[in-house]
Amino acid sequence: MAIIVQKYGGSSVADADKIKNVARRAIRAESAGNQVVVVVSAMGKTTDELIKLARGIEENPDEREMDVLLSTGEIVSSTLLAMALRSMGAKAISLNGAQAGIKTDSVFSRARILNINPRRITGELDKGKIVIVAGFQGITDEMDVTTLGRGGSDTTAVALAVSLGAERCEIYTDVDGVYTSDPRMVPESRRLESIGYEEMLELATYGARVMHNRAVELGGVYNMPILVASSFNDNPGTLICGGNPVEVANKVRGIAHDVNVAKVTVVGVPDKPGIACAIFEPLAKAGISVDTIVQNASIDRVTDLTFTVAKSDMHKAMKVIEPVARSVGARECSTDTKLAKVSVVGAGIQSAPGYAARMFRALYDEGINIELITTSEIRITCIIDEARVGDAMRTLHKAFELEQGV
Repeated sequence: MAIIVQKYGGSSVADADKIKNVARRAIRAESAGNQVVVVVSAMGKTTDELIKLARGIEENPDEREMDVLLSTGEIVSSTLLAMALRSMGAKAISLNGAQAGIKTDSVFSRARILNINPRRITGELDKGKIVIVAGFQGITDEMDVTTLGRGGSDTTAVALAVSLGAERCEIYTDVDGVYTSDPRMVPESRRLESIGYEEMLELATYGARVMHNRAVELGGVYNMPILVASSFNDNPGTLICGGNPVEVANKVRGIAHDVNVAKVTVVGVPDKPGIACAIFEPLAKAGISVDTIVQNASIDRVTDLTFTVAKSDMHKAMKVIEPVARSVGARECSTDTKLAKVSVVGAGIQSAPGYAARMFRALYDEGINIELITTSEIRITCIIDEARVGDAMRTLHKAFELEQGV
């Protein structure tokens, strides 16, 4: 008997009727001859409401207490789903992260899963129960509750699927798959039948909201098939898997965008060994991820160093960087928060000529200035004015003819 892990996002469990719909879908999967584990997110906007409530009590709440607070949202969803399943005649049990055997490190608010002991889950499955696991959370060796960060329920689901040897992991949300672009911004966007792990990882990392990048990365490492589909219809969705064909005429598979971008420029930096280390090591120790880094050519042994961080990390980054900049003799620090990333993604685009040129030409023809450029083997990202991101998405989708398919 195959094990199927299903994950339902906040919009899929937003109220009692939607929870009952999820229960019916889980029962249908079990009736097809599967053992079923369901991972749930918090209902609707519960997490945002809990954060707002906490900050009404204390402006900068303790991270440990915040994790305990935020973990309750998924526990509410999981217990209500267990009740719904029982009311429909199914055997069911809800488990929090600790009960499910999910051990994490001690980094509150963005913990990483260290290992999973699935013994409790397999025991309950063997008793004929549908097991509901509260996503987004785990527990440390010191028995402290941790959360995995935004989108962490995706990671919970894929990690459980791997540890249980599941046939596949199914991610259910309010969209019916992975699209070539955001359909809200580009009406011509087309649903993909399948996409490779590497391509999906780049899309997720650079703005596509349909899947969390850590979950995609985990799926790729363990070759776990991941189906992304809607919980509100029976459309086939998109399968994230290995072996996606790359020798196609159009190597671009999708376009992502991200408006959570801030640029920091350290002006007048002495051009000497150790400066980059002095700037970026403190950022790393503060848990701030740096994306694009550009250093201008040195003039009279002085240069400017520019990098980007998440807009939500900008104030924290400046608190770290400003004293460092003074200590190394830099002239000043400046910031820009009105930026966005647009990325074209596809396996093999750097091995085929013309893709970067076509992207730059399309943006130029639309009158969109490029602030910074960064690339990988399967991605080209331009940082542009946030106000033009919609125009950029539409013109790039058209330029690469993504509405026409492979």
